[in-house]
Amino acid sequence: MKRRTLIKGGVLSLPAFFLSNLKGAGLLNAAMMNNKPGPFLPTWDSLAEYQVPEWFRDAKFGMWAHWGSQCQPERGDWYAREMYIEGSDKYKFHCEKYGHPSKFGFKDVINEWKAEKWNPEEIVSLYKNAGAKYFMALANHHDNFDLFKSKYQKWNSVNLGPKKDIIGGWAKAAKHNGLPFGVSVHSAHAWSWYETSQRADKNGSMAGIAYDGKITAAAGKGTWWEGYDPQELYAQNHPLSENSQDNNVIHRQWNWGNGVTPPSKAYCENFYNRVTELIDKYGPELIYFDDTALPLWPVSDAGLRIAAHLYNTSIKKHGNLRAVIYGKILNEQQRKCMVWDIERGQSNQIEPLPWQTDTCIGVWHYDRRVYDNNRYKTATTVIHTLADVVSKNGNLLLNIPLRGDGSIDEKSKKVVEEIGAWMKINSESIFATRPWKIFGEGPAMKNAAPLSGQGFNEGKIKFTAEDIRFTTKGNTLYAILLGIPNTPQLLIQSLATGNKVEHAKLLGYDGNLTFNQTNEGLKVNLPNQFTSNGAVVLKIEGAI
Repeated sequence: MKRRTLIKGGVLSLPAFFLSNLKGAGLLNAAMMNNKPGPFLPTWDSLAEYQVPEWFRDAKFGMWAHWGSQCQPERGDWYAREMYIEGSDKYKFHCEKYGHPSKFGFKDVINEWKAEKWNPEEIVSLYKNAGAKYFMALANHHDNFDLFKSKYQKWNSVNLGPKKDIIGGWAKAAKHNGLPFGVSVHSAHAWSWYETSQRADKNGSMAGIAYDGKITAAAGKGTWWEGYDPQELYAQNHPLSENSQDNNVIHRQWNWGNGVTPPSKAYCENFYNRVTELIDKYGPELIYFDDTALPLWPVSDAGLRIAAHLYNTSIKKHGNLRAVIYGKILNEQQRKCMVWDIERGQSNQIEPLPWQTDTCIGVWHYDRRVYDNNRYKTATTVIHTLADVVSKNGNLLLNIPLRGDGSIDEKSKKVVEEIGAWMKINSESIFATRPWKIFGEGPAMKNAAPLSGQGFNEGKIKFTAEDIRFTTKGNTLYAILLGIPNTPQLLIQSLATGNKVEHAKLLGYDGNLTFNQTNEGLKVNLPNQFTSNGAVVLKIEGAI
């Protein structure tokens, strides 16, 4: 997605259409800029002084509970939007399971969600045993339902649905397990994402009867949601965006352009208040934003103010900057301000700045069909992705889908445990490593899939044991083979004479390996059996 640079000499250069809105909110007030709560100001130039903390660079592997109210139907991603798309899979499922969306909207799905089997300590300890070095939890999604007690959003999990402080529970479990805690925040887009709820059927016996997207508090008398205004959840008291009837136009409008109805000042400020409250109350060290650059940019500087607040708060709390913010679809300057996140994809080179891939073994929100049809990624696939990402100066954030009731199914748990088994043997090749002079060798490099604007290039290449990824730690080089060799000798072409190898060892195998260094490369004689599944690691030492 192409985007225009909106920075001029460190000053926000916003479209003229939005300037009056920002001035009215007091967002360009010079006095605010001079009243510094810390070293970071809410400008791109100031945030560019950010340095990724070493703990994050060493961590390499985090796990994510992308779990919330949209998991309750167990029908997959974007349920709260697509249940309002007539004829879609989720619309048909919703009508059959719950009723027509004019009578039973997503607000009512929230009431069905009880999270009765949720055990955060069990889940987080499982992830830690698998090797996770940080843990992230969904704080809200595009459905706009906060999973924490918020004075700015009455539609939250303490008041409604489970009537539990989900983020509080996750934060406590992360602290108990000694893992840095993060939250993902997706709700900035509820404004346009929920526009489908303003529709009505075009066909059939319910044609012309509006869905519940514009319903107000007055209609709640005598219902379970009496006293709650659905517009605080749906945020649909505004005109539809251009081409809103096109179900895919939202992807072109993700950066708040291309005809999207601009969000109101009140909406932007409410978002700012909710996120800063989340930071102040729960102390996350990481925040993932599902946005282009930062939330609501460029129509508001709310995201910039949140970033500055998190960084300054981190310095005040720890004496140094430990915080990490992930941003997507970043230009060169923005990548200096936060960690670039690639969704379901990998870079094709060693990146000069630390970055992250986020992915899932299934779909983001639990889908029973993925479980029933055995469509989860294998532990081997996850390990290959991890090795590839780490070799290019990145981290991997992995989501394991949780059922609507908060439990982990046995197939997902098996994947997590198999990752842990591999880590117990090979983790030294991952944690606290840095890229080598090249990231790897092998046939997959010739067929690397290009990135889209957001990512989405994973799974297009099948790795074999001929594909090798390199990481380093001090004077040690790790060669991670993305498969199990079926030949007695391995050739590593990148270690031809000139790189003096002194020792070669296979992790998990007692004793040194015999090898010969030639102009062709390093020829290593391998054992007959391997203790690792999916990938094996050579530990090589010398003048490399």
